Amino acid sequence: MLDIKWIRDNADALDAALAKRGAEPQAANVIALDEKRRSVVQLLQDMQSRRNSASKEIGAAMAQKNAALAESLKAEVATIKETMPAAEEDERQASAGLADALSRLPNIPFDDVPVGTDEHANVIARTTGDKPRWNHPAREHYEIGEALGYMDFERAAKLSGSRFTVLSGPLARLERALGQFMIDLHTTEHGYTEVSSPLMVKAEAMYGTGQLPKFEEDLFKTTDGRYLIPTAEVTLTNLVAGEILEQEKLPLRFTALTPSFRSEAGSAGRDTRGMLRQHQFWKCELVSITDADSAVAEHERMTACAEEVLKRLGLHFRTMALCTGDMGFSARKTYDLEVWLPGQDTYREISSCSVCGDFQGRRMNARYRGKDDKGTTFVHTLNGSGTAVGRCLIAVMENYLNEDGSISIPDVLLPYMGGLKKIEKAA
Repeated sequence: MLDIKWIRDNADALDAALAKRGAEPQAANVIALDEKRRSVVQLLQDMQSRRNSASKEIGAAMAQKNAALAESLKAEVATIKETMPAAEEDERQASAGLADALSRLPNIPFDDVPVGTDEHANVIARTTGDKPRWNHPAREHYEIGEALGYMDFERAAKLSGSRFTVLSGPLARLERALGQFMIDLHTTEHGYTEVSSPLMVKAEAMYGTGQLPKFEEDLFKTTDGRYLIPTAEVTLTNLVAGEILEQEKLPLRFTALTPSFRSEAGSAGRDTRGMLRQHQFWKCELVSITDADSAVAEHERMTACAEEVLKRLGLHFRTMALCTGDMGFSARKTYDLEVWLPGQDTYREISSCSVCGDFQGRRMNARYRGKDDKGTTFVHTLNGSGTAVGRCLIAVMENYLNEDGSISIPDVLLPYMGGLKKIEKAA
């Protein structure tokens, strides 16, 4: 969430930032809502002040035995008490209207973010590794998995409908191995603390990280009003919601390996084959909580941690600086890691690492205090995939495909595979 004081002082800057994101100007509307809120708050304060002063004047009038004045003042106080509930409701509605408008404003991009409307304006920051060179043709993951007999979309559809997958045997183990490898790497070498957190959260947690209210259609909601997490970013970031942290203990770095649940409401007809775009998938999430001065450097560090996963798996990928029109709602700057998929003959996103400034900290009311500071400052937050397990499975399947249709296991995963070095067709 953006600061209303900053918006009042920087109306043109807000509208310019929104224009970079391809959004309509909002400064005048938000400031008008704030003016309305200020007006009704002032009216309510004036009524409360007059009620209190009139109550004191009643006592003075009665002490002076001025019954007529006392009765007049009593009538005035009674009238104020009768009208105050309506004024209080006006104040609640005005404050709610402003809060809703603020909650729907996206974050302000950093100045070095490329300006553009969609992914075509993204910029390659760097390219890592080499594409595989084979004498045999590439194949898509679903062709490989179905031919091996360990990937079943028909049974998944029977159980749950479209956009679900059933994995079995060594392919299920390979998926598990990838997740374990990622969480072990980030906890033992990258300094992240592993967290096992709920998969269902209250609306307040979704609001804190920016999924609500704007993106409710993308979420799955339970019958008792909870939401299934679309990413562990929600739970890991909200661990500090409402808290005041000691600056000297920052940054906090959390990681979790969890299922993620997404309705994919806006993706009708996209990636309908295979398991690229699922309602349920595993993801290793990275979250950092920092002070204002450390956030940009932490963003580079987090991105490097995600890149290391792909490097150790021997996968070719590129790191993209997203443009203003392709960034997420809460981000000020984002790097996407796009892994090479030979079967599709293209790059596909496998990780997204974003720095959010104090945007989420303000929504969560999460703050920090320096050792010698009297006041507090909103924390800065970062999140990234380290990485999406399902898409990493796809990348391994397509990049480690052998001529006979088997899949070789990357060396770094061998300790997790119980001695299995190759996945071959089911007998």
